[in-house]
Amino acid sequence: MQLRARFYIDGFNLYFGLMNSGYKDCKWLDIKSLCMKLMNKEHDLFGVKYFTSSVKNDLAKKKRQDVYIEALYSSEVDIYWGQFRSELQKCEICGNDYWQLKEKKTDVNIATQLMVDTYKNEFDVAYVISGDSDLVPPIKHIREIFPSKQIFIAFPPSRTSDELKLYANSSFKIGYKKLKDCQFPENLPNKYGELIQKPKEWL
Repeated sequence: MQLRARFYIDGFNLYFGLMNSGYKDCKWLDIKSLCMKLMNKEHDLFGVKYFTSSVKNDLAKKKRQDVYIEALYSSEVDIYWGQFRSELQKCEICGNDYWQLKEKKTDVNIATQLMVDTYKNEFDVAYVISGDSDLVPPIKHIREIFPSKQIFIAFPPSRTSDELKLYANSSFKIGYKKLKDCQFPENLPNKYGELIQKPKEWL
């Protein structure tokens, strides 16, 4: 019997993992294709949920993000939005205060979807692509209350968490080759048949 698998992707954790590892040629990532490559052959894909926030402080980056999100929609990936908020920070060197944009709600959104899908029995196996240890509490709860549910952690490049390793059924690192092999074509049609073009900055 094939087990139902669902993926939960921390978009910014994955993105900055790529950037920190120098994998800038992997930005045009076909998330659903990657999920299929990462998934155990005994599992059936029952949905991909991608969590991100809309870029606010850079118009050019925002436009590229919008194009990428449209590409994800075209591949039947569900998008869940957090947000950026300005928070007052203190410089550790000079002691001056400054405002910094910080992403909010992504970990909460992932935790919520994990919990809701567990209680609704929407999966047998959950794959979480993230290295954020804030996800330990919901994973620990699910493992304790629903021991038949399995949770696998797929760590993005340059991202890891010993706590997540401890509470997941299993964990592994996503390698460069799988990322490189799972790129969208430079041009792909959206649901209306219009072409989505890879941002020229990513060529």
